[in-house]
Amino acid sequence: MIIGVPKEIKNHENRVGLVVGGVKTLVQQGHQVLVQKNAGHGCGILDEEYQQAGATIINDVKKIYDEADMIIKVKEPVEPEVNFLREGQILFTFLHLAAVPELAQKLVEKKVSAVAYETIQTQDGALPLLKPMSEVAGKLATQIGAYYLQKDKNDKGKGLLLGGVPGVRRGKVMIIGGGVAGTNAAKIAIGMGADVTIVDRDVRRLEYLDDIFGTRIKTLMSNISNVEETVRNSDLVIGSVLITGAKSPKIVTKEMVMEMEAGSVMIDISIDQGGCIETIHPTTHDNPTFEVSGVIHYGVTNIPAAVARTSTYALNNVTLPYAVKLANLGFEKAIQKDPSLYAGVNVHAGHVTYKTIADDLGLRYEKLSV
Repeated sequence: MIIGVPKEIKNHENRVGLVVGGVKTLVQQGHQVLVQKNAGHGCGILDEEYQQAGATIINDVKKIYDEADMIIKVKEPVEPEVNFLREGQILFTFLHLAAVPELAQKLVEKKVSAVAYETIQTQDGALPLLKPMSEVAGKLATQIGAYYLQKDKNDKGKGLLLGGVPGVRRGKVMIIGGGVAGTNAAKIAIGMGADVTIVDRDVRRLEYLDDIFGTRIKTLMSNISNVEETVRNSDLVIGSVLITGAKSPKIVTKEMVMEMEAGSVMIDISIDQGGCIETIHPTTHDNPTFEVSGVIHYGVTNIPAAVARTSTYALNNVTLPYAVKLANLGFEKAIQKDPSLYAGVNVHAGHVTYKTIADDLGLRYEKLSV
């Protein structure tokens, strides 16, 4: 199989779909790998390293899309990439289609086989390809929130130190959703010495979090009263709600935001699925924040790109086995043999094949036949 690795062109997206080790593995198993020139520079991988591993460096990105049977990326294709895709081509990347209906429609029209990292799901319900990026995004969210609470950033923040000092209160951090991202956000917030509250609708998850963190956090059941009160009294709110493949429900309303103190910060890790905060919208690393009623909102859709080297290697650790399976077996046999890979198929042969996405977007659902 010919595998193409284009350079990411989303704003400040410095990750890359394959690292040198991945190229070497695929080449040793008889596949050809085409890597766009400078594709790995953002995370410290040189073209010469790819060449030594057996890849061919291609300057023209369209040539990669024209020749490759499978495209391996990090983020969803944007213009002009989506126009380069062709019928029958495998696209292996993060997609988050519930939040980008126009992309879903284009993938349907192109009749590509789109396999989304975020919906590959094992029998125990785990999301192995999403997990490392959730870990990174969670940890970064607290760091970012602490930064924007400072007063030196455009004179907007509260001028608050999350950990406080003796005689001065600690900053209050609310984390909505106690999954992988939320748990990792809590780890950093606790490490900084903040006053941390995690809100979740799953009592078993709250019990687990209480067991591992003990009295270092407070846990609350997610209901409108608890959310309203906690948002109002928080300095930093981190949204990390996930429903696999679906749009994130709006947990924090505009009215709640209006009651927060000016200079407070809201970060929505789930923004790539539409966000769980009503007042937030997607932003970029170039222009990461905006204000609503004096509250700073951070809605960057590719948070892990800020630490591209860590993120790239963490992502490749979990994506490579699936990429190898697709390359060795081909699309149909691979999804037949691996139910978790089957679950990752969002679009195939001109149809949306993931029901939650189809329902969210009002598109026709077609069960994937294998």
